[in-house]
Amino acid sequence: MHIIPAIDLIGGKCVRLSQGDYSSKKEYHDDPVEMAKRFEGAGISRLHLVDLDGAKAKKIVNGSVLEGICTKTNLQVDFGGGIQSDEEIEKAFALGAKQVTGGSIAVKNPALFQEWIRKYGKERIILGADAKDRKIAVGGWEETTKVDLIPFIKDYVAKGISYVICTDVAKDGLLQGPSVDLYKEILEELPELKLIASGGVSSMEDLEKLEKIGVYGAIVGKAYYEGKVTLEELAEFNR
Repeated sequence: MHIIPAIDLIGGKCVRLSQGDYSSKKEYHDDPVEMAKRFEGAGISRLHLVDLDGAKAKKIVNGSVLEGICTKTNLQVDFGGGIQSDEEIEKAFALGAKQVTGGSIAVKNPALFQEWIRKYGKERIILGADAKDRKIAVGGWEETTKVDLIPFIKDYVAKGISYVICTDVAKDGLLQGPSVDLYKEILEELPELKLIASGGVSSMEDLEKLEKIGVYGAIVGKAYYEGKVTLEELAEFNR
């Protein structure tokens, strides 16, 4: 299982939110590139980078941070937040992103998202499937749709998606453990899926539970920033 640290960006700084609530913002580091170098130095190879300003603006806002991380480290960056047009996805890849995560776009403009899967290939496009009470949430989680989570993922797997980041919004940023049962259910239905678990990781034990059920990767955010897991532990897990 891949350990994938998360850097969420507001105003060019590393922050974390709780349950997607912008008013809960807590700053952890004012130099995301330095933070990324720290992850790389511990032997970690992937990074989940989210432009929270971009998610609100519906276009890339923190592009200079993406470019800085991609030029100054060898991390494989998956980038999301505000990518809703051909121009923006091309910009993300040009700035160095290895993969782009599409969440709202996959719900609001499925024809365009499908075109991206076809054009860029399943190795470069990740489906962001964020859920509140098993319904897809979009727009920085401010809007909950009536779309059921598992059928939504199944539909996109049929259309060629192989990577999915699934966040249970109820768990995100609360350090209360991930939605292991939900991920287990998804993998029972779609065993070939490269499922990346996001939200709720609070300890190394949580990561062991996720590895046991067969998720492809686990995103670690607040647990690291709040000192619940150390960089050394994450690096050891990655070996």
